[in-house]
Amino acid sequence: VQLQASGGGLVQAGDSLILSCAASGRTFSSAAAGWFRRAPGKEREFVVAGNSNGARTYYANSVKGRFTISWDNAKSTMFLQMNALKPEDTAVYYCAAASRTFASMRAYYSAANYDTWGQGTLVTVSS
Repeated sequence: VQLQASGGGLVQAGDSLILSCAASGRTFSSAAAGWFRRAPGKEREFVVAGNSNGARTYYANSVKGRFTISWDNAKSTMFLQMNALKPEDTAVYYCAAASRTFASMRAYYSAANYDTWGQGTLVTVSS
């Protein structure tokens, strides 16, 4: 099972970008999956996660209303639509998937609960 993230790049503040995460060897099914990011000099942080069947979706406050997670299960691909990008969104973005869904909201926020990670894709937002 592997995840391949793509779509990062250099954009200006206010622009939009779509990240993709392609899964090989599995589909996302109803298991938990999402995106995390690591900004330069900072710890990895939660961005958004949920279930591809739409049962649950959770966003970090910093991206709520600007970012949207979605899935194309037929293609085993997860997307992150990022609008109104800000310089503080500059980071390496990682997609992650778990082997199961989670019972609690808190579990979605913890990177330790995800067992498969993509290699990361760099998003740079200039002011």
